[in-house]
Amino acid sequence: MKTGDHPIIPHLKDAAYIIAGILICGFALKGFLVPNNFFDGGVTGISLLIHELYKIPIAYVIIPANIPFIIMGIFQVNSRFAWKTLAAIIGVGICLQVIPYPQITHDKLLVSIFGGVFMGTGVGLAIRGGCALDGIEVLALYTLKRSSFTVSEIILGINVVIFSIAAIQLGLPTALYSIMTYYAASHMINFVIEGLEEYTGFTIISGQSELIKEKLVLELGRGITIYKGERGYLKESFDIHHPVDIIFTVVTRLEVRRLRNIVLSIDPKAFMFTSTIKEAAGGVLKKRARH
Repeated sequence: MKTGDHPIIPHLKDAAYIIAGILICGFALKGFLVPNNFFDGGVTGISLLIHELYKIPIAYVIIPANIPFIIMGIFQVNSRFAWKTLAAIIGVGICLQVIPYPQITHDKLLVSIFGGVFMGTGVGLAIRGGCALDGIEVLALYTLKRSSFTVSEIILGINVVIFSIAAIQLGLPTALYSIMTYYAASHMINFVIEGLEEYTGFTIISGQSELIKEKLVLELGRGITIYKGERGYLKESFDIHHPVDIIFTVVTRLEVRRLRNIVLSIDPKAFMFTSTIKEAAGGVLKKRARH
């Protein structure tokens, strides 16, 4: 058996992602957010708010604040996820208590941006390792099954409450800067999880479908799927329509421009639209680790 095929390798990779995530989250909290009275969203934001209002050390707040959501995670996800999440959050608490992270800056703009960037990086790495450093998404999944709201809407609603309390108790400027922190963190999480190779679904409808299919497969090296359809049905010629091959392929977002240029060079009037694909595997996609 090859070393790369050993069953322990994926577990070691997960552990490396989680440990890196824990260390980076600790750096974001103690190096940027906590010394400057800034917040983030989710349970971390609640923990920071309690820390600021009652002066309880953040390491003592963040673990018990996540416990109810970890228990919920046993039923909403699985026990393995819950135990890994518990271990990771305890790790964050230990880092905050033990490691003497330096305070990086007092500049509010730098804190709001880079505090969020490092926080998002840490959380994203932990997610790639198969756990969470914030229980808010587990709560969102729980609420999703009992309401008509989406996960994003639920998380947004919870964070609106957190930042509203922060604005009342600690001032509007602090709350606004903290919203920037949350915005930076959420985008960084998506970037760390998906990376530059986030997949995009590309649908093409053209009368020159045969040439386009040939180019996509032989020149771009992509796999394609063909749907049988009809084109036409225009207002001035509703009765005129023709069969057409509807081409669907999946590319990375770095390849979208090249694919579009190939299609337009064959048929400038081709109809194209894209859709974001969060997860893709198999076929002729480029092999990439997904966690």
